[in-house]
Amino acid sequence: MRGLLASAMVGALSGAAVVLVFQTDWLSDSRAQTTPPALQAPGTAEAPTAKLPDVYNAEGLTPEEAVNVAVYELANRSVVNITTRGFRADAFFFLEVPTEGTGSGAVIDKQGHILTNFHVIEDAQQVTVTLYDGSSYNARFVGGDPPTDLAVIRIDAPREKLWPVTFGNSSKLRVGMRVFAIGNPFGLERTLSTGVISSLNRTLQIHANRAIRSIIQIDAAINPGNSGGPLLDSHGRMIGLNTAIATKTGQSAGVGFAIPVNLAVRAIPQLIQHGHVIRPKIGIEHVYETDAGLLVAKLTPGGPAEQAGIRGPRIIRERRGPFIIERIDRSAADLIVAVDGKPVRDAQEFLDIIESKQPGDVVTLTVIRDGRRVNIPVRLGGGPTDGRRRGRLGI
Repeated sequence: MRGLLASAMVGALSGAAVVLVFQTDWLSDSRAQTTPPALQAPGTAEAPTAKLPDVYNAEGLTPEEAVNVAVYELANRSVVNITTRGFRADAFFFLEVPTEGTGSGAVIDKQGHILTNFHVIEDAQQVTVTLYDGSSYNARFVGGDPPTDLAVIRIDAPREKLWPVTFGNSSKLRVGMRVFAIGNPFGLERTLSTGVISSLNRTLQIHANRAIRSIIQIDAAINPGNSGGPLLDSHGRMIGLNTAIATKTGQSAGVGFAIPVNLAVRAIPQLIQHGHVIRPKIGIEHVYETDAGLLVAKLTPGGPAEQAGIRGPRIIRERRGPFIIERIDRSAADLIVAVDGKPVRDAQEFLDIIESKQPGDVVTLTVIRDGRRVNIPVRLGGGPTDGRRRGRLGI
């Protein structure tokens, strides 16, 4: 047959050769059919036309696609790629081994300040920031807050190359809202992933014995390198800072966590001005959590709580022959049951209440002492001079 086009594929199936032949003869037909016969409906001269729903915009995008594109185009220039270099000690060879890491960050002003996770730049000797246009700059450390895993670094870049991110309000979030994460997973710059808010007010252990209760849980893909990148809402506003994933493989399993942006907004001015977050101090270094309340275990000598009359354990010294034996009488310590009339059930809740105050504020601790409820006002300390000092509770 004139104009026959054929393609053959030979393989093995049950020991026999199989030849697949695809034939088309309509292309060379002198009558120049406009539609292959196989695609024509029986008994008709022309193929039926299917009409798609009228949901596309002028660019052929669905409403959902249009939002995705708009969010990315609005925010991607605000996202930076962070590369760190440092050294770690090799205990076996007594050598310093070079290390390298990657992360993400968000430009927050025209002065070159960049918000990222503290763990991204922790212990780095050199930090390099790459902007959306591929230009790179050495960054210097401005301030960090390990308890909240927040840090600010700065680069000296032309103002016209800096596109500050727009901050949203994380207190308005709802489970089910769409979210967008932009970051540099595995070093792939400004990668967009989408998802929804899976849960709110998760508690995440960020640093040592400190936890954050207001963590945002998302199902958008978050992988190594996304840390420090912005989590955005459907308006392109930053509502969180991607910080961690729950995984057994080290890669995304659909459970990611972000620090709420409201927490970062409160911390940023202090990180820029002081290099750390100034927290109010109550002078209680450690408590024991009990079913009845928080038993004071250790007070800061001369601290606000001790000055206000809060009691800790009593040290009893007894002489036994030539020796003096010391024992701790914890029954003498106050049992904290409420702050400003609000019951407290654990140390983190107590810490959250105290840190919602300002240095110089007065809080009223309700304690159980000798079987009686006693209200004790305490004026909180804290300030630029002691902002870096922390007890086990950091309060």
